Amino acid sequence: MSDPETQIERRGALDVLGPGLVTGAADDDPSGIGTYSQVGAQFGYGLAWTMFFGFPLLASIQAICARIGATTGRGIAQNLRQHYPPGLLRGVVIMLLVANVINLGADLGAMGAVLGLIAPGPVLAFTVGFGLISIVLEVFVSYDRYARILKWTTLSLFSYVAVAFVSDIPLGEAIRGTLIPSFTFDKPHAMALVAIFGTTISPYLFFWQAGQEVEEQHRRHTKPLCVSPRTAGPELKRIRTDTLVGMGFSHITALFIVVATAATLHAHGITNIESAAQAAQALRPIAGNLAFALFAIGIIGTGLLAVPVLAGSAAYAVSETFGWVEGLDRKPREAKAFYGAITVATLAGVAMNFLAIEPMKALYWAAVVNGLLAPPLMVVTMLIASNRKVMGELTLPRSLAFGGWLSTAVMFVVAGVFLFI
Repeated sequence: MSDPETQIERRGALDVLGPGLVTGAADDDPSGIGTYSQVGAQFGYGLAWTMFFGFPLLASIQAICARIGATTGRGIAQNLRQHYPPGLLRGVVIMLLVANVINLGADLGAMGAVLGLIAPGPVLAFTVGFGLISIVLEVFVSYDRYARILKWTTLSLFSYVAVAFVSDIPLGEAIRGTLIPSFTFDKPHAMALVAIFGTTISPYLFFWQAGQEVEEQHRRHTKPLCVSPRTAGPELKRIRTDTLVGMGFSHITALFIVVATAATLHAHGITNIESAAQAAQALRPIAGNLAFALFAIGIIGTGLLAVPVLAGSAAYAVSETFGWVEGLDRKPREAKAFYGAITVATLAGVAMNFLAIEPMKALYWAAVVNGLLAPPLMVVTMLIASNRKVMGELTLPRSLAFGGWLSTAVMFVVAGVFLFI
């Protein structure tokens, strides 16, 4: 019988890359694309450095969330339920649901609007169609197949790399903006900073990646790492690699979006973008039909990836709160409440598009809720990951603990910027 390290070495690249890759790619959802496009259009390359310096912050906290799920065999909400006051759990889950539904509505609306640009037709019908497709895939496709679909969907993010290459980018200016931080202490820059970090370090990612690590254990019929901590090294290495690649992929893509829109929209005096669909449309007369098509296809592809993640993270949180049977590896009849939560969350996002809510206001408040929810949730996550009663011998090493607390401190600063500037 082969040891765990040998088994991991025998896996293909796509087997080693799983929850972290999908989580990172889902971070660049249509609402995130809209935010990054607005940053590039409004400030040019001036805030591109946030993508470079934000990478270790997101990678640290996501690795910690993954470690919690893999070590305990339970998601974030279930650990909260077992070790912290009920009021804290309810408050966190309610705020998560509000933010997720707003994000779902914005993402589905953006996908419908973009498809309307490619194939003229009723945008609301397209939006409903995308919502129903997401529900059907998440509820009725087996977890093994669905996980493979999500992994391959991440390839749609390469379209934004291609957009940058078909644009005329001044490399020196772009590199300086990426590597040398600059910031003006005024309201526009402060709000952009809140939007970037609220979009990038989002609580739904914490719940999703932890839940997916538990799903992976069920799929491979393995036990939580706390059961045999001495053999956990190879699996923790796999989590580290998966998370670094996934979050790196996410930030590189976001950087290319900022750079591409800075080189096209900002350079031509277009400084106000209200949605990802508008960003795609604005690119057409400046960068050509190819750039427009790549940008639009990327929005639909990332939306098909992000919508299930948003709905799934909400379902994990609610199911763990009430002790329901959960998991995408379960048959619908075995986890009716879990799949019901996925359906309700997605349909609530669809319903938002029938209300008279401005897209940018919806995205703004989603970023605000995420930005305010993230810091206290990150504190609780760090306390869980440092608690020997929860994690056993696999509490955080010093380097990862430092990265996690630094990420938490930065998010508190970002929340303070929003509240006091």
